[in-house]
Amino acid sequence: MATLNLRRFSKPEMLRKIDRSHLITFFEPYTEYLSGRGIELPSAAAENGLDYTVMSNVLLNPNTSTPPEMSEALYYINEMSTPESFDLIQEAIADTEIDVSIPEDAAYGDLALQVWVQDRNIIERLHAEQFLFRPRSFEYFKCTRETIPAFEEPSEETIAALEADLDEWFAKKRRGRASKVFVYVKEDFVWFLVRHGEPFTRESIIKDGESKSLFYRPEKYDVIVYNPENGEIRMNARSKGEKELYRTKFGLHLFGDSEFFDGKSKFTLEPLREAGSASVLCDDVEGIDWVRLKELQIYWGGTHKEIEIRKAEDIFASLEERDRTIPNGGRLSKASFQIKFSDSKTPRTVTLSSGNRAQFKRDDDAEILEEWLIRRGFIIVDSEDDGE
Repeated sequence: MATLNLRRFSKPEMLRKIDRSHLITFFEPYTEYLSGRGIELPSAAAENGLDYTVMSNVLLNPNTSTPPEMSEALYYINEMSTPESFDLIQEAIADTEIDVSIPEDAAYGDLALQVWVQDRNIIERLHAEQFLFRPRSFEYFKCTRETIPAFEEPSEETIAALEADLDEWFAKKRRGRASKVFVYVKEDFVWFLVRHGEPFTRESIIKDGESKSLFYRPEKYDVIVYNPENGEIRMNARSKGEKELYRTKFGLHLFGDSEFFDGKSKFTLEPLREAGSASVLCDDVEGIDWVRLKELQIYWGGTHKEIEIRKAEDIFASLEERDRTIPNGGRLSKASFQIKFSDSKTPRTVTLSSGNRAQFKRDDDAEILEEWLIRRGFIIVDSEDDGE
Protein backbone atom coordinates (compact mmCIF):
# COMPACT_ATOMS: atom_id res chain seq x y z
CA MET A 1 0.00 0.00 0.00
CA ALA A 2 1.16 3.53 -0.67
CA THR A 3 2.64 5.64 2.07
CA LEU A 4 -0.20 7.24 4.04
CA ASN A 5 -0.52 10.97 3.46
CA LEU A 6 -3.67 12.64 4.77
CA ARG A 7 -2.84 16.29 4.29
CA ARG A 8 -5.81 17.09 2.08
CA PHE A 9 -8.37 15.08 4.02
CA SER A 10 -7.52 15.51 7.69
CA LYS A 11 -7.74 19.25 8.29
CA PRO A 12 -10.75 20.12 10.48
CA GLU A 13 -12.03 22.72 7.98
CA MET A 14 -11.95 20.08 5.23
CA LEU A 15 -13.89 17.59 7.31
CA ARG A 16 -16.56 20.19 8.07
CA LYS A 17 -17.19 20.67 4.34
CA ILE A 18 -18.04 16.99 3.94
CA ASP A 19 -21.60 16.08 4.82
CA ARG A 20 -21.78 14.67 8.37
CA SER A 21 -24.02 11.78 7.40
CA HIS A 22 -21.58 10.67 4.70
CA LEU A 23 -18.64 10.88 7.10
CA ILE A 24 -20.47 8.87 9.73
CA THR A 25 -21.55 6.26 7.17
CA PHE A 26 -17.93 5.89 6.10
CA PHE A 27 -16.59 5.55 9.66
CA GLU A 28 -19.32 3.23 11.00
CA PRO A 29 -17.38 0.00 10.18
CA TYR A 30 -14.53 1.34 12.34
CA THR A 31 -16.61 2.29 15.40
CA GLU A 32 -14.62 0.04 17.74
CA TYR A 33 -11.28 1.41 16.60
CA LEU A 34 -12.45 5.03 16.88
CA SER A 35 -13.87 4.38 20.35
CA GLY A 36 -10.47 3.12 21.42
CA ARG A 37 -8.98 6.37 20.16
CA GLY A 38 -11.50 8.46 22.15
CA ILE A 39 -14.11 9.08 19.47
CA GLU A 40 -17.72 8.01 20.03
CA LEU A 41 -19.43 8.03 16.67
CA PRO A 42 -22.89 9.66 16.73
CA SER A 43 -25.78 8.40 14.65
CA ALA A 44 -26.14 9.75 11.14
CA ALA A 45 -29.38 11.49 12.15
CA ALA A 46 -27.82 13.31 15.11
CA GLU A 47 -27.37 17.05 14.60
CA ASN A 48 -24.06 17.19 16.44
CA GLY A 49 -21.68 15.05 18.44
CA LEU A 50 -18.91 14.63 15.87
CA ASP A 51 -15.74 16.31 17.12
CA TYR A 52 -13.96 17.27 13.91
CA THR A 53 -10.80 18.40 15.67
CA VAL A 54 -10.36 15.13 17.55
CA MET A 55 -11.20 13.16 14.40
CA SER A 56 -8.60 15.13 12.48
CA ASN A 57 -5.95 14.45 15.12
CA VAL A 58 -6.68 10.71 14.97
CA LEU A 59 -6.40 10.67 11.19
CA LEU A 60 -3.18 12.64 11.32
CA ASN A 61 -1.65 10.17 13.75
CA PRO A 62 -2.39 6.56 12.70
CA ASN A 63 -1.01 3.88 15.01
CA THR A 64 -0.48 0.13 14.89
CA SER A 65 -4.16 -0.52 15.65
CA THR A 66 -5.40 1.60 12.74
CA PRO A 67 -7.44 -0.69 10.42
CA PRO A 68 -5.43 -1.14 7.19
CA GLU A 69 -8.59 -1.00 5.07
CA MET A 70 -9.52 2.37 6.59
CA SER A 71 -6.03 3.73 5.94
CA GLU A 72 -6.22 2.49 2.35
CA ALA A 73 -9.63 4.10 1.84
CA LEU A 74 -8.46 7.41 3.30
CA TYR A 75 -5.37 7.32 1.11
CA TYR A 76 -7.44 7.02 -2.07
CA ILE A 77 -10.09 9.49 -0.95
CA ASN A 78 -7.34 11.96 -0.11
CA GLU A 79 -5.62 11.44 -3.47
CA MET A 80 -8.88 12.00 -5.35
CA SER A 81 -9.91 15.12 -3.40
CA THR A 82 -8.81 17.57 -6.10
CA PRO A 83 -10.64 19.81 -8.59
CA GLU A 84 -9.54 17.62 -11.50
CA SER A 85 -10.66 14.44 -9.79
CA PHE A 86 -13.99 16.01 -8.84
CA ASP A 87 -14.85 16.35 -12.54
CA LEU A 88 -13.45 12.93 -13.45
CA ILE A 89 -15.52 11.18 -10.78
CA GLN A 90 -18.73 12.88 -11.92
CA GLU A 91 -18.06 11.76 -15.50
CA ALA A 92 -17.28 8.20 -14.37
CA ILE A 93 -20.55 7.76 -12.46
CA ALA A 94 -22.80 9.55 -14.97
CA ASP A 95 -24.16 6.33 -16.51
CA THR A 96 -24.06 4.15 -13.41
CA GLU A 97 -26.41 3.42 -10.53
CA ILE A 98 -24.11 5.19 -8.07
CA ASP A 99 -26.29 7.49 -5.97
CA VAL A 100 -24.52 10.57 -4.59
CA SER A 101 -25.50 13.91 -3.15
CA ILE A 102 -23.51 16.85 -4.48
CA PRO A 103 -24.85 20.17 -3.13
CA GLU A 104 -23.38 23.49 -4.20
CA ASP A 105 -21.12 23.59 -1.13
CA ALA A 106 -19.84 20.03 -1.52
CA ALA A 107 -16.10 19.59 -1.05
CA TYR A 108 -14.01 17.54 -3.45
CA GLY A 109 -13.53 14.86 -0.81
CA ASP A 110 -17.28 14.62 -0.24
CA LEU A 111 -17.83 13.13 -3.69
CA ALA A 112 -14.79 10.84 -3.52
CA LEU A 113 -15.92 9.50 -0.14
CA GLN A 114 -19.47 8.77 -1.27
CA VAL A 115 -18.36 6.93 -4.38
CA TRP A 116 -15.73 4.93 -2.46
CA VAL A 117 -18.39 3.68 -0.03
CA GLN A 118 -20.57 2.48 -2.92
CA ASP A 119 -17.95 1.25 -5.39
CA ARG A 120 -14.28 1.55 -4.47
CA ASN A 121 -13.25 0.16 -7.87
CA ILE A 122 -14.28 3.42 -9.56
CA ILE A 123 -12.01 5.48 -7.33
CA GLU A 124 -9.14 3.01 -7.63
CA ARG A 125 -9.44 2.97 -11.42
CA LEU A 126 -9.55 6.77 -11.76
CA HIS A 127 -6.62 7.11 -9.38
CA ALA A 128 -4.62 4.59 -11.38
CA GLU A 129 -5.41 6.35 -14.66
CA GLN A 130 -3.52 9.42 -13.43
CA PHE A 131 -0.31 7.41 -13.77
CA LEU A 132 -0.82 6.56 -17.44
CA PHE A 133 0.87 9.63 -18.84
CA ARG A 134 3.61 10.07 -16.25
CA PRO A 135 6.18 7.64 -17.66
CA ARG A 136 8.97 9.16 -19.72
CA SER A 137 11.02 6.14 -20.80
CA PHE A 138 9.71 3.18 -22.78
CA GLU A 139 11.28 0.01 -24.12
CA TYR A 140 9.80 -1.48 -27.29
CA PHE A 141 9.23 -5.12 -28.23
CA LYS A 142 8.10 -6.35 -31.62
CA CYS A 143 5.66 -9.10 -32.55
CA THR A 144 7.17 -12.23 -34.12
CA ARG A 145 4.22 -13.13 -36.32
CA GLU A 146 3.80 -12.24 -39.98
CA THR A 147 0.07 -11.64 -39.53
CA ILE A 148 -1.03 -9.58 -36.53
CA PRO A 149 -4.20 -11.03 -34.96
CA ALA A 150 -7.16 -8.75 -34.32
CA PHE A 151 -7.10 -7.43 -30.77
CA GLU A 152 -9.93 -8.43 -28.47
CA GLU A 153 -10.35 -6.70 -25.14
CA PRO A 154 -9.40 -9.28 -22.49
CA SER A 155 -12.13 -10.73 -20.31
CA GLU A 156 -12.19 -10.48 -16.54
CA GLU A 157 -11.09 -14.12 -16.41
CA THR A 158 -8.09 -13.39 -18.64
CA ILE A 159 -7.04 -10.43 -16.52
CA ALA A 160 -7.45 -12.49 -13.35
CA ALA A 161 -5.22 -15.22 -14.79
CA LEU A 162 -2.65 -12.60 -15.82
CA GLU A 163 -2.70 -11.07 -12.33
CA ALA A 164 -2.21 -14.52 -10.79
CA ASP A 165 0.91 -15.11 -12.90
CA LEU A 166 2.24 -11.66 -12.08
CA ASP A 167 1.64 -12.32 -8.38
CA GLU A 168 3.72 -15.50 -8.55
CA TRP A 169 6.70 -13.52 -9.80
CA PHE A 170 6.21 -10.57 -7.47
CA ALA A 171 5.83 -12.87 -4.47
CA LYS A 172 9.10 -14.64 -5.30
CA LYS A 173 10.77 -11.24 -5.53
CA ARG A 174 9.43 -10.23 -2.09
CA ARG A 175 6.94 -7.75 -3.51
CA GLY A 176 3.76 -9.39 -2.25
CA ARG A 177 0.67 -10.75 -4.00
CA ALA A 178 -1.26 -7.56 -4.67
CA SER A 179 -0.95 -6.91 -8.40
CA LYS A 180 -3.88 -5.43 -10.27
CA VAL A 181 -4.15 -4.82 -14.01
CA PHE A 182 -6.25 -1.95 -15.33
CA VAL A 183 -7.19 -1.90 -19.03
CA TYR A 184 -7.84 1.30 -21.00
CA VAL A 185 -8.78 0.88 -24.67
CA LYS A 186 -7.93 4.14 -26.44
CA GLU A 187 -8.46 5.17 -30.07
CA ASP A 188 -5.09 4.01 -31.37
CA PHE A 189 -3.50 2.11 -28.49
CA VAL A 190 -4.48 -0.19 -25.65
CA TRP A 191 -3.08 0.86 -22.28
CA PHE A 192 -2.44 -1.53 -19.41
CA LEU A 193 -1.58 -0.18 -16.00
CA VAL A 194 -0.07 -2.68 -13.56
CA ARG A 195 -0.23 -1.78 -9.88
CA HIS A 196 1.98 -3.85 -7.63
CA GLY A 197 3.88 -3.70 -4.38
CA GLU A 198 7.55 -2.98 -3.86
CA PRO A 199 9.79 -4.64 -1.27
CA PHE A 200 9.06 -3.49 2.28
CA THR A 201 10.88 -0.40 3.43
CA ARG A 202 11.57 0.91 6.90
CA GLU A 203 11.79 4.57 7.84
CA SER A 204 12.75 6.20 11.10
CA ILE A 205 10.07 8.49 12.52
CA ILE A 206 9.54 10.56 15.65
CA LYS A 207 6.39 9.64 17.58
CA ASP A 208 5.45 10.90 21.04
CA GLY A 209 8.93 12.36 21.35
CA GLU A 210 10.64 9.02 20.69
CA SER A 211 12.41 7.53 17.69
CA LYS A 212 10.44 4.66 16.16
CA SER A 213 10.25 2.75 12.88
CA LEU A 214 7.58 2.86 10.20
CA PHE A 215 7.45 -0.37 8.17
CA TYR A 216 5.39 -0.45 4.97
CA ARG A 217 5.21 -1.75 1.40
CA PRO A 218 5.37 1.05 -1.22
CA GLU A 219 3.07 1.03 -4.22
CA LYS A 220 4.36 1.06 -7.81
CA TYR A 221 2.69 1.55 -11.18
CA ASP A 222 4.06 0.18 -14.47
CA VAL A 223 2.67 1.10 -17.89
CA ILE A 224 2.35 -1.24 -20.87
CA VAL A 225 1.02 0.10 -24.20
CA TYR A 226 -0.02 -2.17 -27.07
CA ASN A 227 -0.31 -1.01 -30.69
CA PRO A 228 -2.93 -3.22 -32.41
CA GLU A 229 -1.87 -1.98 -35.84
CA ASN A 230 1.66 -3.38 -35.82
CA GLY A 231 1.55 -5.78 -32.87
CA GLU A 232 4.16 -3.85 -30.93
CA ILE A 233 4.27 -3.35 -27.20
CA ARG A 234 6.12 -0.69 -25.23
CA MET A 235 6.54 -0.60 -21.51
CA ASN A 236 7.72 1.55 -18.66
CA ALA A 237 9.03 -0.58 -15.80
CA ARG A 238 12.00 -0.35 -13.48
CA SER A 239 13.85 -3.64 -13.65
CA LYS A 240 14.95 -6.00 -16.40
CA GLY A 241 13.07 -8.81 -14.65
CA GLU A 242 9.80 -6.86 -14.65
CA LYS A 243 10.13 -6.08 -18.34
CA GLU A 244 10.77 -9.72 -19.17
CA LEU A 245 7.80 -10.68 -16.99
CA TYR A 246 5.47 -8.34 -18.87
CA ARG A 247 6.87 -9.30 -22.28
CA THR A 248 6.16 -12.99 -21.75
CA LYS A 249 3.02 -12.92 -19.61
CA PHE A 250 1.16 -10.32 -21.66
CA GLY A 251 2.00 -12.29 -24.80
CA LEU A 252 0.81 -15.51 -23.17
CA HIS A 253 -2.50 -14.25 -21.77
CA LEU A 254 -3.47 -11.87 -24.57
CA PHE A 255 -2.36 -13.98 -27.55
CA GLY A 256 -1.61 -17.47 -26.20
CA ASP A 257 2.13 -17.20 -26.90
CA SER A 258 4.76 -16.18 -24.35
CA GLU A 259 7.07 -15.27 -27.25
CA PHE A 260 4.50 -13.18 -29.10
CA PHE A 261 6.73 -10.17 -28.35
CA ASP A 262 10.24 -11.32 -29.17
CA GLY A 263 12.26 -8.47 -27.66
CA LYS A 264 14.39 -7.78 -30.76
CA SER A 265 15.99 -4.37 -31.23
CA LYS A 266 13.89 -1.61 -32.71
CA PHE A 267 16.12 1.44 -33.10
CA THR A 268 19.36 2.12 -34.95
CA LEU A 269 21.25 5.42 -34.87
CA GLU A 270 23.36 4.73 -37.95
CA PRO A 271 21.32 7.14 -40.15
CA LEU A 272 23.01 9.96 -38.22
CA ARG A 273 26.36 8.81 -39.57
CA GLU A 274 25.16 7.67 -43.00
CA ALA A 275 22.88 10.59 -43.91
CA GLY A 276 24.29 13.38 -41.76
CA SER A 277 22.06 16.44 -41.45
CA ALA A 278 19.54 14.87 -43.86
CA SER A 279 18.71 12.39 -41.09
CA VAL A 280 16.88 15.13 -39.14
CA LEU A 281 14.75 16.46 -42.00
CA CYS A 282 11.04 16.50 -41.19
CA ASP A 283 9.27 18.38 -44.00
CA ASP A 284 7.42 15.20 -44.96
CA VAL A 285 5.99 14.62 -41.47
CA GLU A 286 2.89 16.54 -40.47
CA GLY A 287 3.03 17.76 -36.88
CA ILE A 288 6.78 18.43 -36.67
CA ASP A 289 8.26 21.84 -37.56
CA TRP A 290 11.96 21.10 -37.07
CA VAL A 291 14.42 18.66 -35.48
CA ARG A 292 17.93 19.29 -34.14
CA LEU A 293 20.46 16.78 -32.86
CA LYS A 294 21.73 18.18 -29.55
CA GLU A 295 23.61 15.27 -27.93
CA LEU A 296 25.31 12.13 -29.20
CA GLN A 297 27.06 9.32 -27.37
CA ILE A 298 29.63 7.14 -29.11
CA TYR A 299 30.72 3.91 -27.43
CA TRP A 300 34.36 3.14 -28.26
CA GLY A 301 34.74 0.31 -25.77
CA GLY A 302 38.22 -0.98 -25.25
CA THR A 303 39.92 -1.86 -21.98
CA HIS A 304 38.49 1.19 -20.25
CA LYS A 305 35.03 1.09 -21.90
CA GLU A 306 35.37 4.58 -23.30
CA ILE A 307 32.25 6.64 -24.09
CA GLU A 308 32.50 9.88 -26.03
CA ILE A 309 29.72 12.44 -25.47
CA ARG A 310 29.18 15.36 -27.86
CA LYS A 311 26.81 18.22 -27.07
CA ALA A 312 25.75 21.35 -28.94
CA GLU A 313 22.63 23.40 -29.61
CA ASP A 314 22.79 21.85 -33.08
CA ILE A 315 25.47 19.19 -33.54
CA PHE A 316 25.19 18.99 -37.33
CA ALA A 317 25.43 22.78 -37.71
CA SER A 318 28.47 22.76 -35.43
CA LEU A 319 30.14 19.98 -37.42
CA GLU A 320 29.48 21.73 -40.72
CA GLU A 321 31.07 24.95 -39.44
CA ARG A 322 34.26 23.01 -38.82
CA ASP A 323 33.92 20.92 -41.98
CA ARG A 324 33.60 17.76 -39.87
CA THR A 325 31.29 14.76 -39.78
CA ILE A 326 30.38 12.17 -37.18
CA PRO A 327 33.50 9.98 -36.92
CA ASN A 328 33.60 6.48 -38.33
CA GLY A 329 34.15 3.67 -35.86
CA GLY A 330 32.58 3.33 -32.47
CA ARG A 331 28.93 2.47 -31.86
CA LEU A 332 26.36 5.26 -31.79
CA SER A 333 24.67 4.30 -28.54
CA LYS A 334 22.47 7.25 -27.62
CA ALA A 335 21.14 10.41 -29.26
CA SER A 336 19.00 13.29 -27.97
CA PHE A 337 16.95 15.42 -30.33
CA GLN A 338 15.23 18.73 -29.77
CA ILE A 339 11.94 18.57 -31.66
CA LYS A 340 9.55 21.42 -32.31
CA PHE A 341 6.07 19.93 -32.49
CA SER A 342 3.49 22.02 -34.30
CA ASP A 343 1.11 21.96 -31.32
CA SER A 344 3.64 23.46 -28.91
CA LYS A 345 5.40 26.80 -28.57
CA THR A 346 8.48 25.23 -27.04
CA PRO A 347 10.48 22.25 -28.37
CA ARG A 348 10.56 18.95 -26.51
CA THR A 349 13.45 16.54 -26.05
CA VAL A 350 13.35 12.99 -27.42
CA THR A 351 16.13 10.53 -26.62
CA LEU A 352 16.82 7.26 -28.47
CA SER A 353 19.14 4.47 -27.45
CA SER A 354 20.33 1.91 -29.99
CA GLY A 355 18.29 -1.15 -29.15
CA ASN A 356 14.72 -0.63 -28.04
CA ARG A 357 14.52 2.33 -25.65
CA ALA A 358 12.95 5.73 -26.27
CA GLN A 359 12.44 8.59 -23.88
CA PHE A 360 10.08 11.48 -24.53
CA LYS A 361 8.07 14.08 -22.66
CA ARG A 362 4.53 13.28 -23.76
CA ASP A 363 3.16 9.93 -24.81
CA ASP A 364 0.79 11.49 -27.32
CA ASP A 365 3.95 12.38 -29.29
CA ALA A 366 4.50 8.67 -30.00
CA GLU A 367 2.51 8.35 -33.22
CA ILE A 368 4.09 11.40 -34.91
CA LEU A 369 7.53 10.44 -33.63
CA GLU A 370 7.32 6.93 -34.99
CA GLU A 371 6.31 8.20 -38.44
CA TRP A 372 9.40 10.47 -38.47
CA LEU A 373 11.67 7.73 -37.13
CA ILE A 374 10.51 5.29 -39.82
CA ARG A 375 10.93 7.83 -42.63
CA ARG A 376 14.47 8.68 -41.51
CA GLY A 377 15.46 5.04 -41.00
CA PHE A 378 15.88 5.07 -37.22
CA ILE A 379 13.35 2.26 -36.77
CA ILE A 380 14.42 -1.19 -37.89
CA VAL A 381 11.56 -2.56 -39.97
CA ASP A 382 11.28 -6.32 -40.49
CA SER A 383 14.99 -6.95 -39.99
CA GLU A 384 17.13 -9.06 -37.75
CA ASP A 385 18.42 -7.91 -34.42
CA ASP A 386 21.19 -5.34 -34.77
CA GLY A 387 23.27 -7.09 -32.10
CA GLU A 388 22.44 -4.72 -29.26
